[in-house]
Amino acid sequence: MNLKDRIIDAHIHVWTPDTERYPLAPGFTPDDFWLPSFTPDDHFAYSRRVGKVRLNLVQMTWYGLDHSYILDLIASDPDTYTGTGIVPGICDVSLADPGKSMLTLADGGIRAFRVRGAHARPTALGRQSRWLDYPGYESMFRTGAEHDLALSFLMGIQDLPDLIRMCRRFPQTPVILDHLCGVRLRDGVWPENEVRALCRMARYPRVMVKLGPFQALGAGTAPYTDLLPLIERVVAAFGPERVMWESDSGGPIKMKHPKRDYAAAIALIRDHANFLSAGDKEQILVKTAEDFFFKG
Repeated sequence: MNLKDRIIDAHIHVWTPDTERYPLAPGFTPDDFWLPSFTPDDHFAYSRRVGKVRLNLVQMTWYGLDHSYILDLIASDPDTYTGTGIVPGICDVSLADPGKSMLTLADGGIRAFRVRGAHARPTALGRQSRWLDYPGYESMFRTGAEHDLALSFLMGIQDLPDLIRMCRRFPQTPVILDHLCGVRLRDGVWPENEVRALCRMARYPRVMVKLGPFQALGAGTAPYTDLLPLIERVVAAFGPERVMWESDSGGPIKMKHPKRDYAAAIALIRDHANFLSAGDKEQILVKTAEDFFFKG
């Protein structure tokens, strides 16, 4: 199995120090950056050791609704870059219909749209139970179903009940659970109720899972083999065709040693997950993200 030059990283954040060409949203300054710069070239500086990696670029908060930076990157090399954008499902001012905004961004190569769960968004928005019960989210789910565009959720297990309600209403909408839906090793033990709740989402056939970031799920030390029991259960539940690997590079939880840790994350699947076949490993590291984000 030769994965060189084929791996897809399904979740990285990028930004540029060039705030003249790509201005920040009102209220943000470069002091808010997690790092002074994190461009694709910064990423490639340590990922190139595993070959040419294709990237799903997740829109950064400090650009607000202006997607110019990732849209320009995608336009410059659509074979390497795809994107996950942000459109507001809830707002107290008059904005364009979020479904129509999704279609406009999709024309530029953005294939998914990030939604924060109730426990990952400002509490002033309220509705901890039926947190998706807004016309804007209805439009997003409907647009996703009709145009095969994903809603990518940053959320915890406690937010799943209302997502389940929407998955039942819109079974054709692609849904992605970022970061394994927040499941983490706690006091050296995988929380069984959380693992079961995550795996039960496999009953909805259009739900996919991002597998990572490995540096944040367990002890956080390469080679990350403490994660193998969770990976085995998630892949058994969803099947490898609905699991995609992500590094969350550039994210708030940084790799301590990027050159070593990035390669170790890939090696965990490629070399240590002995319960996976060669085809399963290729599916998780390449084809699941390829089939959704880079098709057509």
